[in-house]
Amino acid sequence: MIAREEFVSRFGGVFEYSPFIAERAYDQGLVSEPLTADDVHQALCTMFRAASDEERLGVLRKHPDLAGKLAVSGELTEESKREQAGAGLDRLSPEEHAEFTRLNSAYIEKFQFPFIIAVSGLNKDDILAAFKRRIDNSAAEELATACHQVEKIAGFRLQSLLAE
Repeated sequence: MIAREEFVSRFGGVFEYSPFIAERAYDQGLVSEPLTADDVHQALCTMFRAASDEERLGVLRKHPDLAGKLAVSGELTEESKREQAGAGLDRLSPEEHAEFTRLNSAYIEKFQFPFIIAVSGLNKDDILAAFKRRIDNSAAEELATACHQVEKIAGFRLQSLLAE
């Protein structure tokens, strides 16, 4: 059986800066070998969903703005940097960057957490369209959507970590 410390070290960052999710999954006995992306994803999502509202909101708030300040200053996690680059968000024109910045600010003001979308397989135009569509959601709709997107991101990250 994989040791707790090794499991948390490997999977504690799957949910952005939130190792408590991996710790709880391990401590609840939800982890078994062989480790598969689907099984680890299910275990981690179970703990994310069981977290308090404030903890889930904390996970959302740890995600970076898309093409935002952290990207510009080079302070994204390696996972976020790779994901955003894959969608072309590291190659925005000044006008596109200004639009992302404006939408990021409006979104955070309205929902109190950053816009989150699993960018894998999407391009900047897809992301911008989703941004414009989702900013009109209610707070409850957007919280549910953001949580779903965080779980999708975790799934993509696990597929990469545990390529089977």
